[in-house]
Amino acid sequence: MSGLSRYVDLEPLLERVGRPLQYVGGELNSQVKDWNCGGEHTVRWALMYPDAYEVGVPNQGVMILYEVLNERADTLAERAYAVWPDLEALLRGHGVPQLSVDGHRALGDFDVLGVSFATELTYTNLLTTLDLSGIPLHADERTDEHPIVLIGGHASFNPEPISDFVDAVVIGDGEQAVLTVTDLIREWKEAGRPGGRTGLLRRLARDGSVYVPRFYHVQYLPDGRIRRVSPRADLAAEGIPWRVAKHTVMDLDDWPYPKAPIVPLAESVHERMSVEIFRGCTRGCRFCQAGMITRPVRERSIEGIGTMVDRGLCATGHEEVGLLSLSSADHSEIAEITRGLADRYEGANVGLSLPSTRVDAFNIDLANELSRGGRRSGLTFAPEGGSERLRRVINKQVSEQDLIDTVAAAFAAGWRQVKLYFMCGLPTETDEDVLGIADLAKRVIDTGRQVSGRRDIRCTVSIGGFVPKAHTPFQWAGQSPAEQTDARLRLLREAIRADRRYGSAIGFRYHEGSPGIIEGLLSRGDRRVGAIIEAVWRAGGRFDGWSEHFSYQRWSQCAQQVCDQLNAEHGWELSLDWYTTRERGELEVLPWDHLDSGLDKEWLWEDWQAALAEDEQPDCRWSPCFDCGVCPQLGTDIQVGPTGRTLLPIQPR
Repeated sequence: MSGLSRYVDLEPLLERVGRPLQYVGGELNSQVKDWNCGGEHTVRWALMYPDAYEVGVPNQGVMILYEVLNERADTLAERAYAVWPDLEALLRGHGVPQLSVDGHRALGDFDVLGVSFATELTYTNLLTTLDLSGIPLHADERTDEHPIVLIGGHASFNPEPISDFVDAVVIGDGEQAVLTVTDLIREWKEAGRPGGRTGLLRRLARDGSVYVPRFYHVQYLPDGRIRRVSPRADLAAEGIPWRVAKHTVMDLDDWPYPKAPIVPLAESVHERMSVEIFRGCTRGCRFCQAGMITRPVRERSIEGIGTMVDRGLCATGHEEVGLLSLSSADHSEIAEITRGLADRYEGANVGLSLPSTRVDAFNIDLANELSRGGRRSGLTFAPEGGSERLRRVINKQVSEQDLIDTVAAAFAAGWRQVKLYFMCGLPTETDEDVLGIADLAKRVIDTGRQVSGRRDIRCTVSIGGFVPKAHTPFQWAGQSPAEQTDARLRLLREAIRADRRYGSAIGFRYHEGSPGIIEGLLSRGDRRVGAIIEAVWRAGGRFDGWSEHFSYQRWSQCAQQVCDQLNAEHGWELSLDWYTTRERGELEVLPWDHLDSGLDKEWLWEDWQAALAEDEQPDCRWSPCFDCGVCPQLGTDIQVGPTGRTLLPIQPR
């Protein structure tokens, strides 16, 4: 019988795996609802984050949807995470399917398997889950007995590489979208499931709530580029849209989730309670997909933030609150928010933290409010580019003097350590741009020593590889080859270590170029890349976001085999380089052009040309509209304060 707990089958296996706590469930604020809580037409969701428990359990997106769905009487939602290879082998050996964490129910028993992708390097984990759950890998092989495999998250803005494996895609904010999908599934059930699985997918596609890849046909040019993506001829008359638009939640105060965040039993990457203080970003950093696809800016009110913090602390017992967004110090009332929260919880052993902060949005008053609870951690800033010229290319709008002035104030106020984040492989980058990172780090150390009068000043330089992403001005850029990225990183490491005055004061962390090439393949690939993903998975690919599991050789060999076969069959020119290091032309049809993020493709191209000309674009929150297209096309507007309101004092509990 479907919906039964299979914990009795799982329990004997747990003593034979590492970190068994991640599979047992029962965390504070988790839920296990009756399988038929809404009667015979109950809609049942399995919400999966396709990475390890320690990475997935703090994920805000899954946590929010988990609460939103479980608040409905006719719906239940349970969580799942990717299982490590040791448990995968045991499940296969004992004939046990992958189970949910909450009720230990088979994932194949649910109506919907909803998967949230934050990064493309977790795609192979999806195939493991499907296979362990008895769900056919390919969507066109599934029957009415199998769940609808629905994906969301930032990676879903180009779902084409995994379109063979998914039934439907939600683009954009998920809160309202999952409720709409739930309503449509329940109505379909109540009507007697007309048309079966295909009938349900047609309902979802016609409504415009989701993108159903199988309903769209892709045509190719002789050289392998895309000619057109269009609704299938037999479905166009049914109202299947030519373009599927993203969902945008406009009033965050109407969605104060999570109200009772889950407190994990096992260690996780973020041991804190988090509140999203605003969504979206209009800074216009040209490399940043998250900033582009989440426009417009929508701020949560100061009262809404205060209520969520108070309720979350009471529900979790956490002693740290993370104020989250893409650039939290840019909230128009961040000073009032941090001051009000610091006043409320002074003496209560509650700390406040911000994620990586823009140099030009940071000030010491803000930092002092964040540390008033007794915790003073290191400060993290992201200049991204190592030279003024390169920061103009990427539209960072942060000067070297901005950074020096900020760190000088921080060191003078008692901080001893800063972390600087940069990218390597950015468009137009030269060796000199990368070596500028070393010069900047040395100047930071000199500044800290001068203003503090101390020698124990530290600066950690962290380097990530640039990967071009869909729906950004850099979506046309050729990616830097891995060999070139690695060579520049070696130059930088040597430059940092060459001067003994700084060698021990400057830490250096970096990622090699090869994982970025595979991420680039997956982030800008088309449907044909699905065969590469499947080949890698069948060759043992798992947890590709983890360096100890990633194999560039496996990916490159599978890519070559698949591309060679396709080229022989169709006369195309596909290769790993064709997908990654090749620069696209203005008129090329991109695999995601039929998915509407609200951004005009013409505006993105103009901004790409502005990048090449080293011209900067202002933040449209504080300047006239520059016609990116989001607000008029989606019927939305930028929502920022200040409101002039303050947080009322409370007695901390």
